[in-house]
Amino acid sequence: MTKKAFFYIDDVIWVFRDIAREKPKSIFDNPFMKMLKKAHDNYGMKVQLNIFFKTDNFYGNDEFSLKEMPDCYKEEFINASDWLRFGFHARQEFPDYPYVNASYEQVKADLDEMKKEVFRFAGEKSFVHSVVTHWNPISKEGCRALYDGGIRVMTVTSGPTREYEGDPSVLPYGHAARLLHNRKPETKLYKRGTRNVAIDSSICGYNHLPNEVLLPYRYGFDYYVDNETGMGFKSHCTGPTLNLTPLDEIEEEMIEKNLGSEFFGYATHEQYFYPDYYAYQSDYAERIYKAAETVQKNGYEYFFIEEIIK
Repeated sequence: MTKKAFFYIDDVIWVFRDIAREKPKSIFDNPFMKMLKKAHDNYGMKVQLNIFFKTDNFYGNDEFSLKEMPDCYKEEFINASDWLRFGFHARQEFPDYPYVNASYEQVKADLDEMKKEVFRFAGEKSFVHSVVTHWNPISKEGCRALYDGGIRVMTVTSGPTREYEGDPSVLPYGHAARLLHNRKPETKLYKRGTRNVAIDSSICGYNHLPNEVLLPYRYGFDYYVDNETGMGFKSHCTGPTLNLTPLDEIEEEMIEKNLGSEFFGYATHEQYFYPDYYAYQSDYAERIYKAAETVQKNGYEYFFIEEIIK
């Protein structure tokens, strides 16, 4: 049996800010990129960076956008595109659930703007046709916009859903307001089943499937195709999220979460790498290496989700 592993990092933007401002001789002189290359060189790791178009002023009024990224590293990005690629995530980090009730026009504009800049500074080969949208949920019109923009497979949430009955306390962080603003008929509630209990009660959108519908596609290379939008739905993360998993538990959790199946996916988030982030994890790099080592010694080869597109 061919066994493939998929790894992605969400919320990526600060690495581009640092490269643009510090102007290193090589992109791999940047500490974040250097770490990724080490994992690639040592364990064959491939990674999809799901990126924001711009930074968010939640962290201070120091804005940066991909328009400021120089194109002098384009050839280096293209040469690394066999293991390092970029995917659409959202325009910026906040608000949460940016696309759960989004219009076609909003999603298409955000995707087109990001593609234009990535093509400019990293080349078309570096941009993937699979998507993990920020916080996951997206509207039906958003799915159509992504499809029309060339995206063919995107992440999906799953499980029993329930209707919102008007009590905002059932959702954390003021998320009830996100559910209600421009609410679409497909927007509902579900339980994530995550280690992060604070967000276990969550919002789901059009890209949500019942468990029994998703299960035949979860651990293999096929995906569910939505007849109304043409979009392929697949669970990109069947394994742990590294920033939620202590270093000494990573190997055990990866094995428990079906490391041994045909397809295995896991993830993390960029910001925990940075010492000035309030939830900085000093062992961030070690978690990346431990996961990659575990994948390798269990007989997996890394690949990109877009490789399964029919």
